[in-house]
Amino acid sequence: MSKLSFSEHPASVGETYFEHMGVATGFGLSMIAGGLACLVHGILPFAFTSTGSRTICRLHDRMVANRSRTARHRAEAPSAVSA
Repeated sequence: MSKLSFSEHPASVGETYFEHMGVATGFGLSMIAGGLACLVHGILPFAFTSTGSRTICRLHDRMVANRSRTARHRAEAPSAVSA
């Protein structure tokens, strides 16, 4: 694997490798927590009645907001076109 493999995608969303690692890890941990709440809810229907759906909505909102921020970042970045 080349360095490009580790930096291309994070750069495409306006993040460094370590910033992207933190964001992706946060998303993953939130998904695990939401999934565990759904599993418990399946056994105990009175528990965690909205935790799973709230987790999904929160992650979706963060992802959409991040896309908007990335689009603004790209629009504001100087062009790399050489004459």
